[in-house]
Amino acid sequence: MDHMDIIEEKIDVDKITKSVTSPSCGAITIFIGTTRDNCDGKKVVRLEYEAYRPMAMKKMSEICQQIRDKWKVEHITMVHRIGLVPVTEASIVIAISSAHRRESLEAIQYAIDTLKATVPIWKKEIYEDDTCCWKENRECCWKAHT
Repeated sequence: MDHMDIIEEKIDVDKITKSVTSPSCGAITIFIGTTRDNCDGKKVVRLEYEAYRPMAMKKMSEICQQIRDKWKVEHITMVHRIGLVPVTEASIVIAISSAHRRESLEAIQYAIDTLKATVPIWKKEIYEDDTCCWKENRECCWKAHT
């Protein structure tokens, strides 16, 4: 079972963990991407995310299918937060369960890398001096063409 969501509130990691828990699975791998307090020597106070929700949800669903085509996994949950995300809070949580650890570990790496490269979600860093900068993920598929 796959579950994807884009939300504006704090992400509930326990709820996501429960959503992928299964008696037939011996492994749950979770990636939690959090806001850090620095980037390129500047003090970051928060991030602000925007998304083109219909396309983002479609792309997240495609990633789940790609994972299922490559690995034997049981459940996949991906939740991305939009709006303001303070330092130390999660902006993305991905959880994948499988019978054995290798599948979920490899799938989680693929999931976050592919999500960052293909899903239309944009991030703005806000610094302590009230300046800001829109950031492009290094993985973006469109970056190679610019």
